[in-house]
Amino acid sequence: MNQKFELSKEQKDEMVKKIQGFFQKERGEEIGNLASMILLDFITEEIAPVFYNFGVADSYTFMSEKLDDLFGIEK
Repeated sequence: MNQKFELSKEQKDEMVKKIQGFFQKERGEEIGNLASMILLDFITEEIAPVFYNFGVADSYTFMSEKLDDLFGIEK
């Protein structure tokens, strides 16, 4: 499965503002909307899937443990 993360316009706008705020606070740099959008696109396409997969793996582990607990009450 190779789905892209779909963000609403409002979510993108908020994330762009956060990226701009980060650059201003941490680096003392002002970056424009285009640069922020390009960075956001890079993050959602290249980096976010790694964290998503971590979440899937954690969910699998959690559910497996709960399933083992369920089998523990068998008679």
